[in-house]
Amino acid sequence: MSDQKNITIKNRRATFDYEIVEQWTAGIVLTGTEIKSLRLGKASLVDSYCFFSDGELWIRGLNISLYHWGTYNNHEPKRDRKLLLNRKELSKLERASQDVGLTIVALRLFINERGLAKAVIGLARGRKSYDKREYLKEKDAKREMDRIR
Repeated sequence: MSDQKNITIKNRRATFDYEIVEQWTAGIVLTGTEIKSLRLGKASLVDSYCFFSDGELWIRGLNISLYHWGTYNNHEPKRDRKLLLNRKELSKLERASQDVGLTIVALRLFINERGLAKAVIGLARGRKSYDKREYLKEKDAKREMDRIR
């Protein structure tokens, strides 16, 4: 297992569209073919977000491609998947997400050293279009400064 390459799938769009207030790392409940497909790096976090249902946190819009060698028991690519956090974190996140303008987005998907799939989720505040332009200007200026050094 030590020779396995490090799988990290990022949601670059989320950091552009949202200002991240706080982050958590959560486990994901997956089926057999989903984890195999994820280990091949076949997933996309574009347009994924988290929501609460019956006190549990779920992720919607996470696309894990079909496993190539999966048979009739292959998974549905865009199904809702349960996220695992402890009760204290869940209640804090649920209270915070009910504030106006805040949402929960998936930022990164990775497999830890024990081989378990984890998702980094963030409490985020949406950016206006002028904020996005300002963010791009700051990013370009920082890149230019790093290039000069």
